[in-house]
This record gives sequence, C-alpha cells and structure tokens, in this order.
Amino acid sequence: MTFAHPALFYSDEESYIDGTVPFVVEGLANAEPVAIAVPSQNLTLLRDALSRFAHLVTFIDMTDTGRNPGRIIPELRAFADRHRGAVRIISEPVWNHRTEVEYPACALHEALVNYAFSGRDLSILCPYNTSVLRHDVLADAEKTHPIVIDAGGHRPSDHFHPARVVLAAHSLPLQTPVDAASTSAAAGAMAAVRAFAREQAFKLGLAQDRVDDFALAVTELATNSVRHGGGESTVRVWTESESIVCQVNDNGHITDVLAGRTPVHANEPGGRGLLLVNRLADLVRTQTTSSGTAIQVRFDLANKKAT
Repeated sequence: MTFAHPALFYSDEESYIDGTVPFVVEGLANAEPVAIAVPSQNLTLLRDALSRFAHLVTFIDMTDTGRNPGRIIPELRAFADRHRGAVRIISEPVWNHRTEVEYPACALHEALVNYAFSGRDLSILCPYNTSVLRHDVLADAEKTHPIVIDAGGHRPSDHFHPARVVLAAHSLPLQTPVDAASTSAAAGAMAAVRAFAREQAFKLGLAQDRVDDFALAVTELATNSVRHGGGESTVRVWTESESIVCQVNDNGHITDVLAGRTPVHANEPGGRGLLLVNRLADLVRTQTTSSGTAIQVRFDLANKKAT
C-alpha cells in the first residue's frame, strides 16, 4: 500500500487542466474511485473538462466543505473509506481569497494529511496557483508535500517537514480583546456555559438558525476543556471581521495532532466533541503547548449554516 501527496504548482487554467485531468483519467482507467474537492470556480472548470467522465467522479465544493479546513480530512476519509483498493483525490484547500486568519488552519491541514492517510492506498493531488498565492504559502506547500509537480516535471521537495508546520501552527498565539465577554467553566456548570453562549450569540447578531450550533460548539469545547485541561477553563466571546468568535483557554496540552479529525468507533464512549465542533464552525484554530491550550471557533455572522 502506498500513499502519495504531491503538490501541483500551476499558473493558469491551461496548466491546471494539464496537471489535473490526466491524474483523473488515469485513475478512472484503473477503475479507481476519484473525488475532486476544489473551489467552486475550478470545480466548474474540471467538470467541463471531464464532461465525458463527469458521472464517474465525485465533485465536492471546497469553498463550502473546506470553509473550515478542520472538516476536510474527515470528508476525504469518509470518501476513501467507502471504497476498497486504490483511491484518487484532488484536494485544493488554499486559494487566493483565504484570509490571514484562515490560512494557518489550511497549512496545518496540509501537514496533517501526511499523518491521517499514512499507509493508505491513496493519492491526494493538491493544486496551488503560483500566479496569485504568496511566496510563503508556496514555501509551506513544499514543507507539507513530499513531491512537487511544476513546469519542470516531478521533483522531490527538499523542504518536506510536516512536523515543523504542525508545531508552528499550534504555537501561533491566539489573542482575545480585553473587552471580550467571559465566563469560567467547571464540572457541573455546562448549563450556565450554554446559556452564556446563547445570550452572546443573540446579543452579537448571529443568525437565529445558527445560535443552537454556536451554543453546542461552545459547550463541547468547554466540556472537553474541563475534562482534559485541568478541571477549569475560561470561555470568551466577541465579534471580529464579521464573525462571532469564542475562545476557550485551559492548562492542558493536546498531544494527538489528529484530534477532531479522525472517526470514532461506535463503541467508544468519547472523542466526538472536537469532530462535532469542526463540523459546526466556519473556522477552528488551536494553540497548544506545554503551557496550555486555547481553541478558537468562528461563526460567520452572515446567515449561512454549516453543512
């Protein structure tokens, strides 16, 4: 069994098509299931380019599914697990409209792919648009992909070191404003935390159909924090950049780099909290060191619901 995770450096539509379509066609010729998870504009481009074979391919709009990069690995894992034998996936989690707040979660995702699918008979091709993405983003791609495909062909990345990217992403400080509303969480106090989250969501203008999702995500974070982070945590809520943000801080240290991204067996009593939070939130960021952990979730104030 082999796992492949190359980065495709493309500069225009022609090089995008040239780098992705043969990958798909070869997979279909080998009777391998293929999924394409890319932003909506490129999804349309590939659907048109593969019109003869489109009915054989699973298309996933990364603009929606990958809005929170923490949802991508579970989604790709679910596709791969539905099939036996070799599987091919095109996954494009980084595009030019990603914000400075979102991007570290994208880089972390790409690094974690190497851990999540190690040993699987799976090829995941990740396109990067060199004409619009920053130099540091492309440099990170070389750290998270062992092979780079560009105009010169296939080459090994001399900078491949996903562990460094994971450490860097988890070490980035997550700040809270001094005027953020706050409450403390302890065992037996989750009803109060839930009420606090709902109150803040209504007060700060979150769409009504997302208030329950926000309250559930905050309660799950606080529950995990109390259980694994020393028995008490601090919950803060504020608004920033058209999002409502909640951050939970505690004294624990998350050592499982894939926490919240791997499936939990039905007979296991726990382990679903962070999976659920990733499913509900528009973005999840984590800072975790030996000094403590902060997990930050963001929900868009615009009226749209995670799917």
